[in-house]
Amino acid sequence: MSFSDFITHHGRKVTKEAFIYLVQVSRVDGRIGPEEMDLLHKEGRKFGLTDPEIEKLINSEKDHHYNPPYALQEKFEHLYNIVEMVLADDVIKDKERKMIRRFAIEAGFEYSKIDDLIEIVIEGVEKNTDEERLFWKFKKKLLH
Repeated sequence: MSFSDFITHHGRKVTKEAFIYLVQVSRVDGRIGPEEMDLLHKEGRKFGLTDPEIEKLINSEKDHHYNPPYALQEKFEHLYNIVEMVLADDVIKDKERKMIRRFAIEAGFEYSKIDDLIEIVIEGVEKNTDEERLFWKFKKKLLH
């Protein structure tokens, strides 16, 4: 993996694949709405991307396949970002919920706990709960 294959965000490595998956989630209903586009740019800038780089990734996302991280906390972080993207327009459509579920399955979360996990994350994002706090709530409730 070359240096250009990841973006540093507050000392963490965030793969371009994760950002591209956000793009794919935002496009699940066939288009990227203005709220979703704003959030993509906001998230991309957090990762240190310029607006032209963000646009390039948005336009090239069809050629990529998502490879989830190994670490549980990183998987949770990706799920949190996806739910945040889906909720950019304050509505979760059936296609978007299926995409969230598909991501959770692809990321390797325990199948029997995925529905509870998704609800924890959705509720947390809706209430603007800190991602770190949600991760510990998830671990306490679903992993013990």
